[in-house]
Amino acid sequence: MLYDVGMRITYSYDRPAAGGRHLLRLLPADLPGQQRLVSGLLSVSPAPAERSEMVDFFGNYGTEIIFRDLHDEIEFRVDARVERFAEPSGLDISPPLSGLAAEIAEYRSLDPDSPLHFLWSSARVQPTPEMTDYARAHVFDGITAFSAVLAIGRALFRDMEFDAEATTVETLAKEAFARRRGVCQDFAQIMIAMLRGIGVPAGYVSGFLRTNPPPGQPRLEGADAMHAWVRAWCGRDMGWIEFDPTNDLVVSLDHIVIARGRDYGDVSPVRGILRIAGDQTSEQAVDVIPVGAGY
Repeated sequence: MLYDVGMRITYSYDRPAAGGRHLLRLLPADLPGQQRLVSGLLSVSPAPAERSEMVDFFGNYGTEIIFRDLHDEIEFRVDARVERFAEPSGLDISPPLSGLAAEIAEYRSLDPDSPLHFLWSSARVQPTPEMTDYARAHVFDGITAFSAVLAIGRALFRDMEFDAEATTVETLAKEAFARRRGVCQDFAQIMIAMLRGIGVPAGYVSGFLRTNPPPGQPRLEGADAMHAWVRAWCGRDMGWIEFDPTNDLVVSLDHIVIARGRDYGDVSPVRGILRIAGDQTSEQAVDVIPVGAGY
């Protein structure tokens, strides 16, 4: 599936910022066999004093920028064409959940995709007894690792309410779970904590989600949004799979990956510091348009 992706993020400040340094993870990823970045441009206005590109340990693209002059607004724009490949649906060839620990122990590498990086607590995701008990209540003796991932993700979809006002970007997984409300970031980090709590390596994925208008309704510009979902390691033979608990589905062609990490902190789209006094506001608009699909 071929997509044109456009995104605009604008930050406006009550008082001019005297300087700033930011790390941006906004361009779609290039993932052999899964996703191809045909072309991609990240524009920044005003132009920064310094700009450099980097790739982090997990293979995510990043752009570092530095501002030295006064500015009261920053705009980031992404224009990209991405080809997303369908992944084989196949059969559930994951081991029983009770046997997953043995396969993790046999994994001898610390490469970026090693399940060993995704098994324990991370800065923003710490399993708690409450979340682990919830996860255990939705699995049974003999269940496979993949089926356990599906069961927990679907239970969260049923029991959590999407509420854009309930949490902030700084809310921890345990806090959002206590409220049973949140956004895609919260759904993802709660599910990651639950999976780790029962011994399933799990990580965080940021990206774009294509949204489909209701039948007979025109597609709205900017109606798509940055999104987050979960990846889980389901054993030596099955490897990593991705699940979207906000929408109760196994990830497929409508999900475009930007970055993967242990939690939101590893993949935050815009991260940095400013020399500023006063408040700031932000606006975001995203369009994910299938090429040649009549939109």
